[in-house]
Amino acid sequence: MMFVIPFKKLDPAAVIPSYGSAGAAGMDLSSIEETIVAPGDRRLVKTGIAGAVPSGFYARIAPRSGLALKHGIDVLAGVVDEDYRGEIGVILINTGQTSFVVKAGDRIAQLIVEQIGRPAPIEVDDLPDTVRGAGGFGSTGV
Repeated sequence: MMFVIPFKKLDPAAVIPSYGSAGAAGMDLSSIEETIVAPGDRRLVKTGIAGAVPSGFYARIAPRSGLALKHGIDVLAGVVDEDYRGEIGVILINTGQTSFVVKAGDRIAQLIVEQIGRPAPIEVDDLPDTVRGAGGFGSTGV
C-alpha cells in the first residue's frame, strides 16, 4: 500500500523525516535546536516540522535504539493524530548517568505510521469470560 505524508517545514533548519534504510519501520525525526537533557530529566525537543497523517492512521513517536543503548535516552508519550497540524515535538527522557547533548540536526526519534481502528465504545454489565480473566502484570509468566 503506497501513500504519502506531506510535511511542512516550520523552520528553515528543519529536516524532513526520512527512512534510514529500505526496510526501516520508522522515519527519523531530527532536532532543530540544541539542548541538554540531564540524568533523570526530560525535555520537549522541537523538530520544526508539521505533517498531515492520512485518514485512518496515526503516527507514533518512538525511541531510537542506539540512543537508548548508548546514552539511556528514551521517548515519552508521543502520538500524532490524523487531525493534528501543529509542530511535531519529541519528549526525551534521560535514564542514563550523564547529561546528553542534543545538537541541531541530530536524529532523536522515529515516526512510525500505524493504521488504527475506531470501535464504538459501549457500556456493558458483564464482559465475556476468558481463561486469563483479570490476571495481569506478569500473571502469564515472566
